[in-house]
Amino acid sequence: MTVSSHSASKKQENSFLNLIFNIILPSVLMIKGAQWFSLSAELSIAIALLFPITYGSYDLITRKEYNILSIIGIVSVLLTGGIGLLKLPKEWIAFKEAAIPFIIGVLIIASLKSRRSLLRLMLYNEKIMQVEKVDTAIKEQNQEEAFRKLFKQCTLLLASSFFLSAGLNFSLAKYLIQSETGTQAFTEELGKMTAWSFPVIALPCMIITVLILYKLLNGIRKLSGLPMEDIFVSEVSNTPAKPANGCCQG
Repeated sequence: MTVSSHSASKKQENSFLNLIFNIILPSVLMIKGAQWFSLSAELSIAIALLFPITYGSYDLITRKEYNILSIIGIVSVLLTGGIGLLKLPKEWIAFKEAAIPFIIGVLIIASLKSRRSLLRLMLYNEKIMQVEKVDTAIKEQNQEEAFRKLFKQCTLLLASSFFLSAGLNFSLAKYLIQSETGTQAFTEELGKMTAWSFPVIALPCMIITVLILYKLLNGIRKLSGLPMEDIFVSEVSNTPAKPANGCCQG
């Protein structure tokens, strides 16, 4: 079996189920758990955790890949639920929501000069592009310095998308979380925040990530002289490019 046929045979991720198990079901359970099932705040949070854990584990087993949305869902529910169960001040939620994407943005900038930079892991990687062929073509065109500048610009733009996410996370948490921690109202507000985080935060950041990928691809095409079909890996070149996960929800 060739590499291409092996990749094609790999089970594809179901985006609809991904969204349901990692965002929608945990949100609904935290919002309506007490009303529909007479669950306590603690039990609502505990059961809500099971959905991203179960889906992420299943995805890892069937596709041999870590599901970033499941990981974010688990970490988010754990941290927010922990704040609620420990009855810490509700203001901690806003800072927690902003902290994760802010730290990722800082790490993206810090990794700029590394061969393992986060931009390479997210966008400029062997799953999406023929990195070795592109690097060779850019070297032959004596455009290495121009490519480094392009890569730096895209890295800073990618980091800025996470800083935007941090600001949006903070604002959303401050707006929605009004009740004291440890109460059922607080748990319901957590569920609403989780539900709203996708359209309010993830979608704008996904759009920014797509624009960054377009800028990177267009720059690579001009600097390398390669046609698009020689930039993408074979199984990607015949389908619309899907960048690795970009922006992060807290």
